[in-house]
Amino acid sequence: MNDGVRDEQLAALTTESARPELADLDLRPTHELVRLMLDEQRAVDAALEAAAGSLERAVDAVAHRMRRGGRLLYLGAGTPGRLAALDAAECPPTFGLDPGRVVALIAGGQDALGGAREDAEDHGADAVASLEAVGAGPDDAVVGISASGRTPYVLEGLRAARALGCLTVAIANNAGAPISGAAEVAIEVVTGPEVIAGSTRLKAGTAQKVVLNALSTLVMVRLGRTFGNLMVDVRPGNEKLRDRAHRIVVEATGASTTAAGSALEAADGETKVAVVMLLAGVDAAEARRRLSDGAGVREALGG
Repeated sequence: MNDGVRDEQLAALTTESARPELADLDLRPTHELVRLMLDEQRAVDAALEAAAGSLERAVDAVAHRMRRGGRLLYLGAGTPGRLAALDAAECPPTFGLDPGRVVALIAGGQDALGGAREDAEDHGADAVASLEAVGAGPDDAVVGISASGRTPYVLEGLRAARALGCLTVAIANNAGAPISGAAEVAIEVVTGPEVIAGSTRLKAGTAQKVVLNALSTLVMVRLGRTFGNLMVDVRPGNEKLRDRAHRIVVEATGASTTAAGSALEAADGETKVAVVMLLAGVDAAEARRRLSDGAGVREALGG
């Protein structure tokens, strides 16, 4: 493929298009620019709504793989890679998950988290090597994120993941994206041209963040990592979180603050264990036994 053809294909993407009506953007007053940026979120909301069905399929499919012991592996370059790394980092403290269960593989490695490595996205072989290095296999779900939907790092990574037997999910901001064809579940959130032409850290990035938030959160709900809407697997690593854990136990069980505190102490600070202790009327050892093998609170209570 020569550069002329490649440029023509790239220019045809809605995420790369320039909006003629914004040619005077830098001449407009600040209040108008602020309103314009805020109004852009309406397009994000509409695009997300159109992708809801695909997101639902992805949640159930990823949860199925993780329920049998697999991992959620993200593939991304640039903004999508950094958003994926943020999502992966926040899952363990929020849902009590081992850090290795949600992993972000980003083009350019750790150096790309704090600074741009624009050339890294062109090296699809690096994604293949990263998947092999982490031992990706049939129990894992691999989610590739690319605004253009054609990033080589993500595209080649998804193809390799599928060959390894992984579940594959694509998140793109263009319709009919190549990565969509490479994945079993395609989430296309078509956000359209950006205020700054081609700057996909804007609407496209916002949509990606929402999809990643929804995907990981709802997978954790399906895995029993919440009780109702309560973070019963939260890891209380600081004073704020210890207070939150105490309030969660009180709200989940209806126990007094004193009883909740005693249960948490007996449970060595494990919120979910304390909840099961109080609701089932058992000691910490029995609560842990009931919660073994990844059971949620409802399963531990026989529900």
